[in-house]
Amino acid sequence: MELQITNLDGKGVGSVTLKDDVFGLEPRVDILHRMVRYQQLKAMAGTHKVKHRSEIAYTSKKSVKQKGSGGARHGNKAAPQFRGGGRAFGPEPRSHAIDLPKKVRALALKHALSSKVKSGELLIVDTLASQQAKTADLRKTLGAREWTNALIIDGATVDANFALAARNIPQVDVLPVQGINVVDILRRQKLVLTKAALEALEARFA
Repeated sequence: MELQITNLDGKGVGSVTLKDDVFGLEPRVDILHRMVRYQQLKAMAGTHKVKHRSEIAYTSKKSVKQKGSGGARHGNKAAPQFRGGGRAFGPEPRSHAIDLPKKVRALALKHALSSKVKSGELLIVDTLASQQAKTADLRKTLGAREWTNALIIDGATVDANFALAARNIPQVDVLPVQGINVVDILRRQKLVLTKAALEALEARFA
């Protein structure tokens, strides 16, 4: 498949042929779902924690005498059945991460890229080089090209002025090519790749 290469102003500066084994797959929802779940579970902090009976700073004195109260025979007030007592079977800090084979993760990224090509939402630009870090100017440029909800991927390093100008624009994410991932691709409407990012991706899957 051949796509036009443009500059940030939308003027054509050439074309490029995309590799079918990376950008020409029929997107599979099941693989994308597995990858999204893998990423989201891995990102969970897992720091939820409650205090158990042994961690409660409460009196350990027997609350009522053993017999004659007419009620149950209770001891330590830190027991879970009392108000202010420890929690029974509460959550503990743990990792929510699941395993996913490396080949499946690589395949999921290919399917995510292919889904953007199929929907016509993949765009190639020659460079993101910007003379000034002006958010207002960049917002106008992106608005004119209808990139109001976009993931923009540069090469190994992102142009410093462009990154500064874009970081305050809502629903626009800018990442170096090594940070590209399935969740960010799917949650943004447009996917914009520079020539350097495209070459790095094709080399990665070669």
